[in-house]
Amino acid sequence: MPSEISLDQLRAEAVRAGLHLDEEELKKLLPGVNRSRKQVAELRDILSDGDEPAGIFSAKLQKE
Repeated sequence: MPSEISLDQLRAEAVRAGLHLDEEELKKLLPGVNRSRKQVAELRDILSDGDEPAGIFSAKLQKE
């Protein structure tokens, strides 16, 4: 499992992404960011690269 990121790490990533967030906004985002990181790690453990997708999307239009 990934370690939780700190408020300072989140602040640095927000600046890197070009976001201008104040301290209060960062504090509100931090729990959700850490929860999402945990969920992504769990999914990566469940799914392997060899798993086939349930369906395939094709934007190619068929001629009638």
